[in-house]
Amino acid sequence: MKTYSLDELTDKYIGKKGTDKRNNFESELRLDLLGQTIKKVRLERNLTQAQLGELVGVKKAQISKIENSFTDARFETILKVFRALNAKINFNVELNHTTTAY
Repeated sequence: MKTYSLDELTDKYIGKKGTDKRNNFESELRLDLLGQTIKKVRLERNLTQAQLGELVGVKKAQISKIENSFTDARFETILKVFRALNAKINFNVELNHTTTAY
């Protein structure tokens, strides 16, 4: 029986890296992980969604949507959520190899 790596399966069923379908899939996956992380930290801090919403300045429903990846929350809102949770965040930006004419 042949075994396949996750990348091989993703290439086959979602699309090769760099394709729109693959990029959308990976973007949605990252948003899902972000929402799960926010929920986990919120629960560790013993906060309800309503309490976190008050700290951030949004309604409970917005926190629920962020945690469940049902919204494309503004970057500023995500930063406010992590600040309210007293959590340090790091972002990794990876540039594609492209040539740019100036």
